[in-house]
Amino acid sequence: MTLLPPFSAAQWQALGGAHTAQEIAQQPAVWRELARQLRALPASRLAALQTLLEDHRTQVILTGAGTSSYIGELAADTLNTAVPAQVRAIATTSLLSHPALYVEPGRPLLLVSFARSGNSPESQAVVELVRKLAPGARFLHITCNAQGRLAAAGAGRDDTHTFVLPAASCDQGFAMTSSFTAMLLAALSLLGPDPLDVAARRIDTLAALAARWLDEQAASWHDIGHTPVSRIVYLGSGALEGLAREAALKVLELSAGLILAVPHTPLGFRHGPKSMLNQHTLVVLFHSQDPHARRYEDDLLQELRRDRVAGAVLALDGAALGAPAGLSDAWLAVAYAVFAQTLALHQSVRLGLPPDNPFPDGTVNRVVQGVTVYDYAA
Repeated sequence: MTLLPPFSAAQWQALGGAHTAQEIAQQPAVWRELARQLRALPASRLAALQTLLEDHRTQVILTGAGTSSYIGELAADTLNTAVPAQVRAIATTSLLSHPALYVEPGRPLLLVSFARSGNSPESQAVVELVRKLAPGARFLHITCNAQGRLAAAGAGRDDTHTFVLPAASCDQGFAMTSSFTAMLLAALSLLGPDPLDVAARRIDTLAALAARWLDEQAASWHDIGHTPVSRIVYLGSGALEGLAREAALKVLELSAGLILAVPHTPLGFRHGPKSMLNQHTLVVLFHSQDPHARRYEDDLLQELRRDRVAGAVLALDGAALGAPAGLSDAWLAVAYAVFAQTLALHQSVRLGLPPDNPFPDGTVNRVVQGVTVYDYAA
């Protein structure tokens, strides 16, 4: 069992964080298994999807709830520039309540659903709603749970392709970690323009990079995670804006809301949100690999460090940490995510919470509960 240092397996168990610590640390291994899956996937399995992606009339909706929705936000713009189809990210929580704003019945439609368990109420409800509103729509389910309701409902259907990720990606801890990064890599691979063997090699490269970061940066990340803070700001631009939202959610989840976490863009941060800074605030910037974007990011970093209002300002720079040149932000985001997950885990421990279940009273659950799905009359 591989867990995050500096604690042993027994110590993580006593802290109530063994699942989460393992699921963060295992990600390079999970990604390598995903790469093997992609190499073994027959090209014929994706022929229908490729036909849709190559049609400029096709509307591709990337959907999920919570962390799963941020997968779509991270991938959408990168995919949209790479394929003729129109790709956008819309959360199930928006699709379910306002379908008429997003579903265009007269156009070819591919609904891509991301789901860790596949048992969230919105997951299957959105599929059935889209099937009703857009006859002829096709569906791609990217899920970590072969036994989930989403996977079961798509089995044997001609309009649905289900891609089940390695079993280890179905996190048992409260927070999505392995599931988030594995589903993001699967989406970029299955929906992108590159052959699957090219995508698989890129995933292997990222696995090696993340494994090295986990080894070399573990002590530093532990110290940052145990720094007393009451607020964390995550900044990211382009695809990394979606990662900033996911990173902030990890802090809120694993701190049980005791730490205020806010995501924003570097340029947008000056327009009001900067007022939240104080000496108990940690600011984390995910550096873009785009030279144009980095000029704006560097300006803000210099400003924040000059102002000395925030308690600490940290920039995570893939290039400085050895990321290969030419790797886009959407792909590099999985390695950055490992840092954000580790930081949230250590802050949870610092606060004396059990990271595997920071809400033992059941007010917030691993699989969302309490959602009533209502019939929709077009």
